[in-house]
Amino acid sequence: MEDKKFIVRCRAVISNEGKLLVVKHSKDFDYYALPGGHLEFGEDVKECLSREITEELGIKPEIGKLLYIHTFVDKNNNQPVEFFFEVLNGKDYLELEKNNRSHAHELFEIYWASPSDNIKILPQKFAEDFKKEGIDFDKISYIGT
Repeated sequence: MEDKKFIVRCRAVISNEGKLLVVKHSKDFDYYALPGGHLEFGEDVKECLSREITEELGIKPEIGKLLYIHTFVDKNNNQPVEFFFEVLNGKDYLELEKNNRSHAHELFEIYWASPSDNIKILPQKFAEDFKKEGIDFDKISYIGT
């Protein structure tokens, strides 16, 4: 019998002047995602996001509203549940190379995407919102499979 498990992740919606900060975790990936990571046992979702973003990008985020909840079944038959939170201090992330980034090795590329860029951002529904309508910072959206 195959093991099935839930995985909880927290992701940051970091924007500045209409652009969105996205990351690639490997050169082999053909897509970008929002920065963030896995919730540790006993950790609050906002604590998780703060820890992950500080480790990967070197700046403590000012966490705002919950914007999206995303769930799907992945290729390993796990079910991730992801919480996407607004980050209010997006300007602070413009020059990351000078920062102490203890987990910088986890990111292959950091990119400020424009809605008009021809790149693949996952999840697809989030990318469509960003590219076509803009992210609605006044509601919580659900993205399912």
